[in-house]
Amino acid sequence: MATDSDADAIVGEIKGAFATCGHLDYGENINMQEHMLQTACLAESEGADDRLIVAALLHDYGHLICNMPNNTFAAGADNYHERIGAEAMSGWFDEDIVNAVRMHVDAKRYLCARNPKYMENLSAASRLTLAVQGGPMNEKEMREFEHNKGHRMALRVRIYDDLGKRSAMKRPELDHYLPKIRACLRSH
Repeated sequence: MATDSDADAIVGEIKGAFATCGHLDYGENINMQEHMLQTACLAESEGADDRLIVAALLHDYGHLICNMPNNTFAAGADNYHERIGAEAMSGWFDEDIVNAVRMHVDAKRYLCARNPKYMENLSAASRLTLAVQGGPMNEKEMREFEHNKGHRMALRVRIYDDLGKRSAMKRPELDHYLPKIRACLRSH
C-alpha cells in the first residue's frame, strides 16, 4: 500500500509525464494527452471501476516516457510503449492494471485475429502500428493471450483505446482522474 507521500510522488511523476510529452502527436489528429483522457472518459462513461479507468487513462503512458522519436512507427519500428509503461507502473498498481497496460497491444492483435471486421474498422494509424507490432495473432498466440491474467481487462481497454481518437470530445481534464489514481495506489 502506497503511503501518502509515495502517492504524491507517483502522481507528480504521472502529471509531469503528461505535461512534458502529452502534447506529442498521436497520429490521429489529436495529441497523446487528448487520446489518453478520451480513453479514460469512455471507460468512466460506461460505469467502469476505478482500476479499469486508470488502466484506460495510462494505457499509453509508455509513449510519454519512452524517449523515442514521434515517428518511430512510421519508420517501421516498434517503441514497445506497452512494456515500457507497464514496467514503470509495476511498483505502483496492482497486477490487473499493469497487465491491462502491458497487453493492450496484444489485445489489438488478438481482436484482429478473432474478428476480421474489427481489423477493417481500425484507423489508418492503428493499422500501421499493427503491422509493426506483429500483425494479427496466430492460434497459439491467441490461446496464450487468453490464459494471461488480465486479458479481459486488456480487451476492454483496447476497445476504449480504439474509440478515444476524436478530434473533438468533451471530457474531463487529468486532475479529474487523480483521485482514482490515488485510490488505486492506496489499494496496491
